[in-house]
Amino acid sequence: MGQAPQGRLWLRWVVMGIAVVCLAVAFVNLGRWQLDRLQQRRDNNGVVVAHENAPIVDWRTIFNRPITDADQWQRVQVRGTFDADHSYVVRYRSNDNQTGWEIVTPLRTPDGNVLVSRGFAARPANQDFPRVAPPPPAGEVTVVGYVRRNEQGSADAVTPVDGQMRLINSQAVAGTLSYPLVDGYIGAAELTPPATDGLVPVDPPELTEGNHFSYALQWFSFAIIAGVGLVVLIRSDLRDRRRAAKAAESAPAPDASRADA
Repeated sequence: MGQAPQGRLWLRWVVMGIAVVCLAVAFVNLGRWQLDRLQQRRDNNGVVVAHENAPIVDWRTIFNRPITDADQWQRVQVRGTFDADHSYVVRYRSNDNQTGWEIVTPLRTPDGNVLVSRGFAARPANQDFPRVAPPPPAGEVTVVGYVRRNEQGSADAVTPVDGQMRLINSQAVAGTLSYPLVDGYIGAAELTPPATDGLVPVDPPELTEGNHFSYALQWFSFAIIAGVGLVVLIRSDLRDRRRAAKAAESAPAPDASRADA
């Protein structure tokens, strides 16, 4: 067999080069995205640490504006009375590597009304979510807890139906009440007097950086491997071409006397 025409080799290299460049660009962008996620995680960890070390403040100094990520996990204190007629079961929640539910109830105060997550309960195996939330403590209570921003999702997820929902959004809950709620909610860490419903506080997020850095290194490695693979392919083609050329040069010439016979 004769060697492939030079034009076909160049066409093969160009096509492979375009494919490798596209893959390398995609891999590099995925690596950069992981680095961005890592920086976001570090920023969020810094916010949590700063807020945990800050003193407890009156809730009105925070809940006078829309709550953002920068406000989350500040510790606030509020005093009021739970609206026992409107408690909700929030399904499919997680806390401390357990899955279960949270119970949220509006807290009414002279300065406004705020939604409070009273705590978390782990879901036992083979048991459904409760249909009715346990009643909140009666009378005036003091809540110390974490500032949380509203969770976003579809209307089906945030709107209470039969006292249940999947995401906590004070504005969606307020749409079912006869009074307004401030933006965001409070994740209770401590109640005075103590509650007897068995709920436990929802912990702040774990302060780890995750696997984003190792994932970024993997994507960058894939980009390098793709480039090296293209070089190896071209060198292999050139080597095969040289071998074919040497084989053609060393092949014996045709026997002219046999050809004339």
